[in-house]
Amino acid sequence: MDAQIAEHAGGVISPGSLVTVRDETWLVTSVEDTPDGPLYAVRGVSDFVKDTTASFYSTLDTITPQNPEDSTVVADTSPRYRRTRLWIESTLRKTPVPIDHAELTVSTQMLADDLPYQREAVEMALDPERIRPRLLIADAVGLGKTLEIGMILSELIRRGRGRRILIVCPRHVLEQMQHELWTRFAIPFVRLDSEGVQQVKQQLPASRNPFTFFEKVIISMDTLKQDRFVHDLRHHRWDAVVIDESHNVTNQSTQNNQLAHVLAPNTDALVLASATPHNGSNDSFAQLISLLEPTAVSPKREIAEGATQRLMIRRHRYSDSVKDEVGENWAERRPPEMLPVEASPEELAVAREIAQTWTHPPAGHGPMSGRGSQLFPWTLAKAFLSSPVALKETLRNRTRELLGKVEVDHLAEVPPTSTHAAEADALLRLTALNDACIPSDGSPRSGKYRRLVELLKDKGVSRTSPERVVVFAERVATLAWLREHLLTDLKLKDDQIAVLHGGLTDVEQQRVVESFKQSSSPIRVLITGDIASEGVNLHAQCHELIHFDVPWSLIRIEQRNGRIDRYGQRTPPQITALLLDLSEVEGFDGDIYVLRRLLDREKEAHEQLGDAASLMQKYDAAAEERALIDVLRSAKDVEEVLPEVEQLHPMNAFLQGLLAQDSAPQPRRRDGHRAAQETSFETGLFASDADFLVSGLTELHTQPGRPVSQGGVDLVLDEPTGLIQFTPGEDLGRRLDHLPQTYLADRRVKETLRLTSRADVGSSRLRAALDDDSGTNWPDVHFLGPIHPVLDWMSDRVLAGVPSGEVFAIHGKVDRPWIIFQGTLTTARGQIVSSTVLGIADDDGTPRALPHVAPSALFQEIGLDPDAIGTAVADPGQYQALLRAAVPVAREFMEQQVAPGITAAATARVERRKAEQLRWESDAAGTRGTSALMLATRDALEVEKKLVSDMLPDRTFVRPLLVVVPRPQA
Repeated sequence: MDAQIAEHAGGVISPGSLVTVRDETWLVTSVEDTPDGPLYAVRGVSDFVKDTTASFYSTLDTITPQNPEDSTVVADTSPRYRRTRLWIESTLRKTPVPIDHAELTVSTQMLADDLPYQREAVEMALDPERIRPRLLIADAVGLGKTLEIGMILSELIRRGRGRRILIVCPRHVLEQMQHELWTRFAIPFVRLDSEGVQQVKQQLPASRNPFTFFEKVIISMDTLKQDRFVHDLRHHRWDAVVIDESHNVTNQSTQNNQLAHVLAPNTDALVLASATPHNGSNDSFAQLISLLEPTAVSPKREIAEGATQRLMIRRHRYSDSVKDEVGENWAERRPPEMLPVEASPEELAVAREIAQTWTHPPAGHGPMSGRGSQLFPWTLAKAFLSSPVALKETLRNRTRELLGKVEVDHLAEVPPTSTHAAEADALLRLTALNDACIPSDGSPRSGKYRRLVELLKDKGVSRTSPERVVVFAERVATLAWLREHLLTDLKLKDDQIAVLHGGLTDVEQQRVVESFKQSSSPIRVLITGDIASEGVNLHAQCHELIHFDVPWSLIRIEQRNGRIDRYGQRTPPQITALLLDLSEVEGFDGDIYVLRRLLDREKEAHEQLGDAASLMQKYDAAAEERALIDVLRSAKDVEEVLPEVEQLHPMNAFLQGLLAQDSAPQPRRRDGHRAAQETSFETGLFASDADFLVSGLTELHTQPGRPVSQGGVDLVLDEPTGLIQFTPGEDLGRRLDHLPQTYLADRRVKETLRLTSRADVGSSRLRAALDDDSGTNWPDVHFLGPIHPVLDWMSDRVLAGVPSGEVFAIHGKVDRPWIIFQGTLTTARGQIVSSTVLGIADDDGTPRALPHVAPSALFQEIGLDPDAIGTAVADPGQYQALLRAAVPVAREFMEQQVAPGITAAATARVERRKAEQLRWESDAAGTRGTSALMLATRDALEVEKKLVSDMLPDRTFVRPLLVVVPRPQA
């Protein structure tokens, strides 16, 4: 974990402190609490080690901090006291916001629309009542869970709780997640897809843990399963872990679940995201809740009262907090089109054979016996409804299995006396009939395929048209078959139809998805399987979606539709389904009615419940499919399985509250010190982040007689667009190495860095990256957000540029000398729980604390702002004694005025958490047996106990920021 302040050698060391190690001066950039003691990350300041990075353990090296009493007062001679303002601003920027500060500080200043419902999720995660920030974001499809994740991570970073972050997501959305977090939040992640892993192997020795080399990593669960990563994970701690599509980790028998239980205890913050968090099994849902909070699930696997409301937030498109906020940025979908398709004679023959022999045989049972005999006929039916080639593949697989049992080479060789003879004959007949639908040349004899070609032409898809369409089908064989024939029948070029499925490598999947988002992309038709139904954004250039085959699941239909029907879609999306009309085939005559009813119910559930999973009450796509098969084989009535929303049977109260209603964030408690902190993180020393950066560049690179543009950075400013352009130096260039590699390559930012301080310009350049012909999704101008790495670099450069122990003296609007301090209160783990700027005034030779106000008000009162005008203080050394005398007064203020209230509130939180731990252990002692979940909970609880014991404030630190003296008389 990031321990932002640690005590050593009689003093306190924090980020921004200057220390002496091995006879050299270093700037502390971070302090990490490790099993071997504090680990200090530093950057060289003195000439011999200038700009060198290193890490030191206090157990191995003597690390000497500057004591505040020993500070030297010097005059600031820079224009408008620029050096003073830069130094104070940098110091406060490097100081984390207190960990229990519930108000948002930076997330609302990012490149994303300011939506109150998204702020709710962030505020819930940051609730000061939580020992650790942990939350399940279960918003329905399309609401922007990635943006909520980015907002939470940016707030954690500002609080010093987000230096090391791991994001685990499906491999086809790795680049999408990386792109969103960098372009909108300026959080750089190293993407460890298959190409990224190869680069790591080239950079690091095999014995080196890649997670210690890269601070922020995004990786897929499939890659994380590799042995080298699993081993490394057990020995690595994170500040924050995000698991996207977290419903994929609930099965206790899977490696996904095991990895999740390795990650959860080894991180401070944990964010789980899933639009389908509950699969109908309370045990599976309990797995997610226990990852977030071990004691929220009892040893009897019962979820504690109130735990779901405390640990999960869920809204949907028509929630009260959402519907009035999305406006024109989420166009209402058009009524879905369900197009009946006339079957070809060949298809009708196949349908009759399947119905009469397999799904509805006159004898009451089909030709297949034994395991799978009830479900396999419906597997055939579903494959047939997908495409002739999908059915051919299914028949081939079953034939291979049967031949292995009989030990012959061909179905015709199966002996008539064999128990498998009837099935062999049935497979031969069906194969022959299906082959007639797949001519070796010419267009397929498929009514659905012919209708798809007509539909795509009607929608304007052509070689020269910009119109785009997403076509969903379930079988990989169908995807390839559609592409092969559509290329010819639509006269499209080879690169104008793309296929996306799980058989592609992660890099190939990402390449297809990212290309489809660009207006310059040649792709006109994206044919995809249900791999794209989770997490992929396809709405940037597309508003047309076609179900070539309809999945037998409301959840799957809703997930598919959500690819284009989501926040950010400005053109009303059109959903179209092709339904093969087999009404004249007995046994298939009700299928089109059932599928129509399925699509109608998805629309109703979407509009009235906001969640299709609530309607069938299965909460799992596979379970919904089995229920629908019961309807198709006449075992259940369609109204029972697919009821109207108004006739919905009362659900389990827990699931109803979980999946069909809003999860309202709990009201946040406000401790007595909260009001003073709410405005304590703005300084007013600079007009904006851009002003701070430009002022810093000017101070660092201005040479006597030469403008900054000639001082080594080639600075270019454009006020109308807020553009800041300059050439990065070698030290900044090294920091940029950890930015997304494709961004570095495409935009060549290590040669010229182009930033904008205006959100509207940043948004327009981000949109332009999708609309121009550059071939990249990365914007040519990056938004300068408040946690941008360039601003962090500038703070470090400013602090390193001030000699060790110096404090500036300036003239201000005061009638007596003031000493301004920064005071912090920290826990045993080094986390800041209070950060205060306070003034100590000279009261006839005795230092006394001034009434406490927010920094911006304090600096305004003394006249220190961007327009400050002043002269150099003569003989600043005369204030040395006052500074030394003021230090104990500042300490006393922190210990007696600030610490008691904060300590009392923290103690109450810790005691409540300890009581919950003791209650769980007491219940566990009386429970027979030890489930895997209970064992995992015990392990997680041991980790949490140590964490909780270190959460209480236990030390104060004061640092002089400034000496202010009265202005000389005219």
